[in-house]
Amino acid sequence: MFHKILIANRGEIACRIIRTAKRMGIATVAVYSDADARSPHVLLADEAVHIGPSPAAESYLRADTIIAACQATGADAVHPGYGFLSERASFVEALEAEGIAFIGPSAHAIAAMGDKIESKKLAIAAGVNVVPGFVGEIADTDHALQIAAEIGYPVMMKASAGGGGKGMRLAWSDEDVREGFEATCREGLASFGDDRVFIEKFITNPRHVEVQVLGDQHGTILHLNERECSIQRRHQKVVEEAPSPFVTPAMRAAMGAQAVALARAVGYHSAGTVELIVDGSDPSGDRFYFLEMNTRLQVEHPVTEAVTGLDLVEQMIRVAAGEPLGFTQDDVRLDGWAIETRVYAEDPYRGFLPSIGRLVRYDPPRAGQDRPFTRIDDGVAEGGEVSLFYDPMIAKLVTWAPTRAEAAARQVEALDHFVIEGPGHNIDFLSAIMQHPRFLAGELTTGFIAEEWPEGFAGAPADDERLRTIAAIAAGIEFTHAARARLVSGQANGHVIVPYDWTVMLDGRAFAVMLGEGHGTVDGTRIEGHCDWQPGQRTATASGNGATLGLQVRRERPHWHITTRGRRYKVLVLPAAVAPLAAHMLEKVPPDTSRLLTCPMPGLLVRLHVAEGDRVEPGQMLASVEAMKMENLLRATRGGTVARIAVKEGETLARGAVILELE
Repeated sequence: MFHKILIANRGEIACRIIRTAKRMGIATVAVYSDADARSPHVLLADEAVHIGPSPAAESYLRADTIIAACQATGADAVHPGYGFLSERASFVEALEAEGIAFIGPSAHAIAAMGDKIESKKLAIAAGVNVVPGFVGEIADTDHALQIAAEIGYPVMMKASAGGGGKGMRLAWSDEDVREGFEATCREGLASFGDDRVFIEKFITNPRHVEVQVLGDQHGTILHLNERECSIQRRHQKVVEEAPSPFVTPAMRAAMGAQAVALARAVGYHSAGTVELIVDGSDPSGDRFYFLEMNTRLQVEHPVTEAVTGLDLVEQMIRVAAGEPLGFTQDDVRLDGWAIETRVYAEDPYRGFLPSIGRLVRYDPPRAGQDRPFTRIDDGVAEGGEVSLFYDPMIAKLVTWAPTRAEAAARQVEALDHFVIEGPGHNIDFLSAIMQHPRFLAGELTTGFIAEEWPEGFAGAPADDERLRTIAAIAAGIEFTHAARARLVSGQANGHVIVPYDWTVMLDGRAFAVMLGEGHGTVDGTRIEGHCDWQPGQRTATASGNGATLGLQVRRERPHWHITTRGRRYKVLVLPAAVAPLAAHMLEKVPPDTSRLLTCPMPGLLVRLHVAEGDRVEPGQMLASVEAMKMENLLRATRGGTVARIAVKEGETLARGAVILELE
């Protein structure tokens, strides 16, 4: 067994690997860039080595620097995590040349499966179903147009070396190919150092299902059942679960057999994932096709661990050390249901724009007596920074339960108590997905988010009963706050006089609330319940007519901000006697900014598509901004003439910076 492992990664996956290594009694070495000097993974490891500036290309992607860190610390093995160097065959070969073990598959397997074009050829030879498409290199946009026409729209353009949802564009027409092909090439080059792109048929009712495989160096290869990852946005997974609600036992066996056959064809050992696209319109389940094989640990591996009871990182370490797998295919269990949601630094209320900044508050829901079967994988801490340089994922929330419905309910409860302040985040959106009737019914496709929120996200829906409950809770919070404030000020020798008759304004409506002992009356409807909020608390639990809500409460005078069940409420609570006059005085008219194109997130201005004096139409592409390794296209929301361009290509822009002005 290894005596010291260097983790060539950062963030939550570095922390997760370190914890397993420590449990196994193996010493650990962390590496870090300038941006990560105070990150939790650095503090968690036994040793830490600085490897360069903040950009990944100058630190985490430098194989020579990683190897030098191994030599300086005496590390005899490297675990790459996912991303960065995890699927670089040249990195594995360089480690082997220095006598350092790679905790992962062979360089041959990585090279064979890492190239999406070559991997499809191998899959065909191994008898694995593949999606119809063009297997070869594409010279330019004209060649891409020709191929797309031959395959038939819609088609998917993918970076050959891509992964993690980056370097992918869906095209429904020639115009989409013209606009997206070069951008796909650029993303592939920027993220993976390879600008080759291939094109394949897009399955119009697709479900994304993947099979976890695990092999040792003695010829044993097993599959650990499947995960479903259909809930995606911009091809980036948002929700993952094991097992899939669509997959039958017969499908599971067939998918597993093909995944094992493919792994065996390249002599695979270690953990890996065979990704499949499944035609959800075919109830027989016969139409599943190979997409790619990820020759590494997956972000979503915890859901497989939850239902099988296996520690995949431990298995990878043991396999790399030459140990045989200690179990057979028949020993692989499938117990209950697990769901993972990815908490991203992005603002769903503003079109999912990437967000960065300091984590002013960070308090995730931890497992405990009142919240069993809850797991948080993270690599951040309160006071830390969500950086522009890396992936926007803050944490992964995993819940397990005997049934899928219970696992989803536990997600909602945990998300209610997940406190993040500073950068924008998608917690409300994740909660909305968990409550969505279509999700709960298991009727998923990779287009789920676009189909269910075509106009963007404005919070989970709330019926009248929920709104009345929130109104009663808000009045109770205001009462408690006012009573405490008056006691502190010493009014009336401690005898507190606070109104019980309130007007609560939320969601564009005014509710008449009367508070009583253990109940409230809202617009004539009696609500029995209780709220345990006290001044200074950020989270609380409330009940109303038998329903229990987890709350996040924040004061921003004169409003209360209450978040629960995937929706933010900006609430104004006023004594009923003064409510009409006060509410009118507090109304504000926002300034008109419709003539300005502003940068919606911090990022690099990659390209301006117009010049001063150009006439533009609604929907026309105006600028491209790169943030968190993704290129964002900014379009005109109105017609006009470009009167002024305020920035230059190559500039780093702050959120809200004016790019151009229309007249």
